[in-house]
Amino acid sequence: MAGHIQDRWFKTEPGPTGKPQRVKTDRHGIGLRYRARYVAPDGTEKSKSFPDRQKRLAEDWLRQIEADMSRGQYIDPKAARTTFQQFAERWLKAQTTDPASQVLVETRLRLHAFPRIGRRPLDSFRPSHIQELVKELEQSPISGGYARNIYSDVRAVLSAAVDDGLLNRNPCGAASVRPPSAEARRIVPWLPEQVFAVRGALAERYRAMADLGAGCGLRQGEIIGLAEDDALDFETRTVRVLRQVKLIRGKAVFAPPKCNKERDVPLPDSVAAALRAHMDACKPVPITLPWKTPDGPKVTYRLLFSNTAGGLVWKSNFNLQDWKPALATAGLIPTPGPGESYASAREHGMHALRHFYASVLLDSGESIRAVSDYLGHADPALTLRVYAHLMPNSQERARKVVDRLFQWDDPTT
Repeated sequence: MAGHIQDRWFKTEPGPTGKPQRVKTDRHGIGLRYRARYVAPDGTEKSKSFPDRQKRLAEDWLRQIEADMSRGQYIDPKAARTTFQQFAERWLKAQTTDPASQVLVETRLRLHAFPRIGRRPLDSFRPSHIQELVKELEQSPISGGYARNIYSDVRAVLSAAVDDGLLNRNPCGAASVRPPSAEARRIVPWLPEQVFAVRGALAERYRAMADLGAGCGLRQGEIIGLAEDDALDFETRTVRVLRQVKLIRGKAVFAPPKCNKERDVPLPDSVAAALRAHMDACKPVPITLPWKTPDGPKVTYRLLFSNTAGGLVWKSNFNLQDWKPALATAGLIPTPGPGESYASAREHGMHALRHFYASVLLDSGESIRAVSDYLGHADPALTLRVYAHLMPNSQERARKVVDRLFQWDDPTT
């Protein structure tokens, strides 16, 4: 065995004749009798106590420890009793990913994972526990896509526990475990007249924001963070996307674009004209914000867009006070009655302008690769998954190609 069993109720000492004999200790009949002891791979001594008449259990436990060591699957029993929440909180603090992404992960775990599995010790996890979590997430009112994000967060935490030697294997990887199901939602792009209606309903100082969204495919945070001095090149007819404005725990910061992908986007003449007119009417304003994190170094850029007070365009204020009224004027959402709030309109957020931009490019025959580059997606596969249904149908093209090849004439004409 990997160690030995200590009987704390008896000890061996020389008898009157000099021969060893067993005698009762001061602990006889008190507490747990057997203590299984062994030396862990890190050189420290570990132990576990067992009650009277369970010496065989102690021996079996030591044999299992020895077998785990020989297979390279040893896990410190005390460390493995760390709960999911305790480990996840340490894991979160050690992350080096984008701070805003860390906030999202922390929020999902705190609101949805910790209440369900936070108190469970790591060494007790089984695939059935993950199956129960998935079932609860699917039965909750959250969307399928959000539930899958929570599941991915849990899986990442348990993978880290495996890497740290606190779990032998990730229960999320079992064949019997599947992620939460998510409804497949196809994007339905706006029609041109809807884009023009929303744009026309915006205050004049914000109309060029709609032009950049629909005509260049920029994200809302990228539009808000667009600067005069380094973003626009009217000679090469290019928009350089170098940064965005994002909120981290309620504080605005400048940050690199999503996925850290700076990019050049074609600047159509119509959008360039709209931007020139906007810059004549609303001069760029210097805005100073921290870089990347709320306590990051302060940087200043002359932003193209500002609010009516000459400050930063706050996304939440703009969406509520300007964007939703424009949607209602354009007939995309109902106009609220007295004392009512605007209806939720997730599918009609400013991101709808990006979808419109992608649909126009794909309908014109632009390649998935080019559209992916212009949108700043992580890779073309993502663009294909999101927008494949918007690509022109190839069936009619195939018919025409074959008909031309065979020089077929319709006998009925």
